[in-house]
Amino acid sequence: MVRRDKLYFDSRDNVSKIYSKQWIPDTDKPICILQIIHGMAEHIKRYDDFAKAMAEKGIMVVGEDHLGHGETVGESGTKGYFCEQDPATVVVRDSHRLKKHIQEKYPGVPYIILGHSMGSFILRNYLCRYGTGIQGAIIVGTATQPGAVIACGKAVAALQKFTRASKKESKILNYLSFLGYNKRTKGETSEFSWLTKDKEVVKAYEKDKFCGFIFTGNGFETLFELLARLNKKENLKNMPPELPVMFASGAEDPVGNYGKGVKAAYQSFLDLGMENVQLKLYENDRHEILNETDKLIVYKDIYSWILSIL
Repeated sequence: MVRRDKLYFDSRDNVSKIYSKQWIPDTDKPICILQIIHGMAEHIKRYDDFAKAMAEKGIMVVGEDHLGHGETVGESGTKGYFCEQDPATVVVRDSHRLKKHIQEKYPGVPYIILGHSMGSFILRNYLCRYGTGIQGAIIVGTATQPGAVIACGKAVAALQKFTRASKKESKILNYLSFLGYNKRTKGETSEFSWLTKDKEVVKAYEKDKFCGFIFTGNGFETLFELLARLNKKENLKNMPPELPVMFASGAEDPVGNYGKGVKAAYQSFLDLGMENVQLKLYENDRHEILNETDKLIVYKDIYSWILSIL
């Protein structure tokens, strides 16, 4: 029996309350804690199937809705807007604040963090700052971007900030960011078909009021800054070399450039001397491997990897 619970904690923006959710296994002590860092324009409740499957195996799962997302933004906030001061740092520190809160309740229990898509960028930044405090990292649906592309995106976002439009949707950056993502989904009509082959998941995503919204200029500025920091070797050198890391992505994921960007990120870890790094690309899978038609295989692989490092 899996018990679901929720809690709110103070954001590092010193203004907001962050919504978080827990999936608690029916056991005296979980075998480990798995924190999920969700992706762009979605929310933590979308991970219910995966979290429940892990909790049924004795793993406690936790995760929060980022600033500008899900229950954290609520009905009256601005979707896709993080905060004014250094949002790329705040979003990482919010994930760390949840981690510390959970660890206080479960001292001594191994702690692993999974980040999907934008959440994988947050997680990779997290490893540079707080990596010594966890026992493993699972990087899902990640990507790499050339510095020139990131600089261009940041310039457009900065222009919106200059014109006091940082809280408004950035349709131009949204168009440029997702241009061509459906080029391999011929015959499918949804603009979100690139997420997964499971059409029911895509339909639910389209109907979800907390999914698929357009990021503000501030949101894109945060996204590009997270990516920019991952291109700086002085940051990456702070990752603990002995930390077990699993990269997992769909081979048909446009975010990861159909595997090329994922392999580049994986290789960057190896080049830094990381000693325990694995890569798994799932053939024919798209961006959301945790919501794919073969998701049970993905669940099994992640669970097996977790057991292997504990």
